[in-house]
Amino acid sequence: MQLVLWYNLSYLLPRLSFGVPFGPEFVSADTNVLITPLLAAILGLGLNEGAYMAEIIRGGLMSVDPGQTEAASALGMSNARTFRRIVLPQAMRFIIPPTGSQVISMLKATSLVSVIALADLLYTVQSIYNRTFQTIPLLIVACVWYLLITSVLYVGQSFIERHYARGATRNAPQSFWSFLTFRRRPLPPPEVPS
Repeated sequence: MQLVLWYNLSYLLPRLSFGVPFGPEFVSADTNVLITPLLAAILGLGLNEGAYMAEIIRGGLMSVDPGQTEAASALGMSNARTFRRIVLPQAMRFIIPPTGSQVISMLKATSLVSVIALADLLYTVQSIYNRTFQTIPLLIVACVWYLLITSVLYVGQSFIERHYARGATRNAPQSFWSFLTFRRRPLPPPEVPS
């Protein structure tokens, strides 16, 4: 809905003007010239994902124990340094996994921009198979491209997760290669009751 709204904003506002209210206009432009299909796609997808990302970051920052901030202030650290050195590294462990999922989900949601006639991967595949009538092979090509791109993003996400999980070894995720080869970490020996 946001994509269609931004793309058709010129019906509501034929001309965009920026300036002082009830005063001179500093900048004025035709809405159709200013909001191209690419800008409409960026605004629509960006605002939609921005809301989810703000909530992910807020949740990650709230997951850090307030005692950490109190301990840093007791040591005399400034608020900015406490955030940069104490809070953010601990919050990143909780921010990275949902952020990676959101990025992958947004990649898949880019196929929605075909509604506003912006050429993306799926739109291009559709325009080719409308000329060549080879629907299934071209849809398989699109699936392979989406699978390849999401796999690369998943591998990058797993490396970033391992980087930020260095201090928490008990809950550290497996490496990507051991996950692929089905090698699991050895279980600790069972405790013998005395």
